[in-house]
Formats: sequence, C-alpha cells, structure tokens
Amino acid sequence: MLPLVLLVLMSVGLSLRVNNLPVVIQDFNDSPASRRFIEAFRASISLHVVAWPVDRHPEEALTSNTARAVLIIPAHFGRDVARGVETPVQLLVDASDANTAKLAAGYASQITRAYNQRAPGVQQAGPVQTAIRLWYNPGLSSKKFYGPGIFVLGVSMFPPLLAALAMARETEQKTILQVYVSSISAHEFLLGKIAAFAAVALAECVIMLALLFSYFDLRLAGDPTAFIVATILYAFCVASFGTMVGAMIPSQVAAMQVVALGGFLLVFLLSGLIFPIENIPAGLRWISNFIWGRYYIEIVRDALLQGGGWPAVGWKVAIIALIGAVFYAIAWRSMRRMQLGA
Repeated sequence: MLPLVLLVLMSVGLSLRVNNLPVVIQDFNDSPASRRFIEAFRASISLHVVAWPVDRHPEEALTSNTARAVLIIPAHFGRDVARGVETPVQLLVDASDANTAKLAAGYASQITRAYNQRAPGVQQAGPVQTAIRLWYNPGLSSKKFYGPGIFVLGVSMFPPLLAALAMARETEQKTILQVYVSSISAHEFLLGKIAAFAAVALAECVIMLALLFSYFDLRLAGDPTAFIVATILYAFCVASFGTMVGAMIPSQVAAMQVVALGGFLLVFLLSGLIFPIENIPAGLRWISNFIWGRYYIEIVRDALLQGGGWPAVGWKVAIIALIGAVFYAIAWRSMRRMQLGA
C-alpha cells in the first residue's frame, strides 16, 4: 500500500502548471479597448483577476499577498490602440517564487499576443507565424509527467529498504551464523535474498502500473520489450542494492539511513524526477551519472509517453544491468569474506 499512497499523493501534489493565479489589474484608461483587454485576462483559466482600487499603490497588492502580479494599463491605452501605435502596459510580478513568476509572465505574454492579433487595425508583426504543437503530453498534465517518476521512486525505495532491513536484522540477531556454518555458498545465499525482494519489486510494479493505466490514463507507447527487460533488471538492481547495504552494515538503523539516502534522496533530487538534469549545477550534475533511478525514469517515460523503444533506451537498459552487477559483486565480496573468516 505504501507505494500506491506515494504514487497518488506525490503525483497529485506536484504540478507543473499554475491555475487561478491571482492578478490585480489597474485600468487608468477605462475605454472599450482597455475593457476588452481586461476581458481577455478574465477569460484565462490560468489567471484570476482580483478587484483592486485604482487609487491604491500596486505594490500593496503584492506585499499583502492579494495578488502575485499587477497589470497596469496606462491612461492613453485606448487612444494608442485606435491610432495603431505601440502602447506599453506594465506587469509587476512577485518573483519570490521564480517558477511561478515565469509562468505568470508567460501567460500574460500569450494573452497579450492573442489580443493584438484580434485587435482592429493592428497589423501582423511579420509574414512568418509559429504554429506550436505539443507532443507526448499535449494537455501538459502534471500527472503524466510526475506519475512515471513517482512510480520509479516507489520501486527505488521500498524493496531495497526491506532487503537491507532483512539482511541487517540477521546480523543483529546472530541468525547469520547459521549461514556461515552451513554448506550454502555466498552466491546461493545472496541470489535467494535478491530473488525474494526482486519479486516484491515486480509485484509493486504491476500494482502501480495498474494505477498508472487507470487513474493517470497512461498507455504503453511503442515497443514495450525494452521497458519489460529494464523493469526486471531494475528489480534485480534495487534488490541487490538493499542486500549489499544489509550485508555491509550490521545495524538496521544505519542500513535504513543509507537506503533512504540512495533509494530516496538521490533518486528524488538527482534523477530528473523533479527538474531536468541539465538544470542541476555542474558541481553536482556528475553524481547523477551514478544514480540508477535516473536511467530507469527515462526508460519509463519513454515507454509510457514517447515510445522510442530499444534505439532510444537500449544503452540505459545496459547501464542498469551494469549497476546491478556492481551491487551484487560488492555484496558477494562482503559475504565471502565473512564466510571465509568463520
């Protein structure tokens, strides 16, 4: 249930769009042209026009949190529009939240361009016009962007946490001694542990995919074989990571902290789940090359949105397999030393 709760809450709680952003408009012209311009802003679903007296300073609307932006229409607006000359309007934006400020400025610019194209007597800026078409997620749905990422986060966090706790608990309770004195090899012991928690990871994948296909309205795009192979390898990778941590750290509390760092924090911040990797400062960006969740997130988004298949993500599947093999090798080396020492 925890992966399902994580998938629903975080995907719904995170949004790339801004709706009903409060905006104050001060109209010093009060002409038919200015009223048509204001109606264009009122018709927007992204902006919400808030009443504000003309005789009050616009900065007060920002400092009092009444609005996130203030549009000021000058007194000569209607006359300039009728004459067909350039008439500037001023937009004051609260940039304490930089992302929201960029969205507010972008929405206002789009509304202004649309008004200019419909205004009588206004000529086109030039013969070349740009027609924008949005691919893969034309509705700009945040759920379709964050859903695959949170899906990967759930798989990256819970199975390795269970595997690490199981391994560390055996050391704390000294039941691992039964393995040392038995004829079971380190390979057999580790593969048994990894197989069990890889099965848990795959079961979580099936349940969360059912939610992605139903509630999030996502579908497999293109050839799904790369996604299937990557999912199996990723289940092995995260189970190997948890088993490696549990084999190296005999304390359940310490093992839990290491898994929380690698399985949650690094995947959450440095894998492209929240923001593009290109936006990460160069001093930290190189760390993302070693984050296994980064490659699986790209594979999942390709499978559910883009449909590039093996030509687009084949090398990422290979990297996941390589990282899983490294985790397994470290865990085997740790178990092998302990068995030889016994």
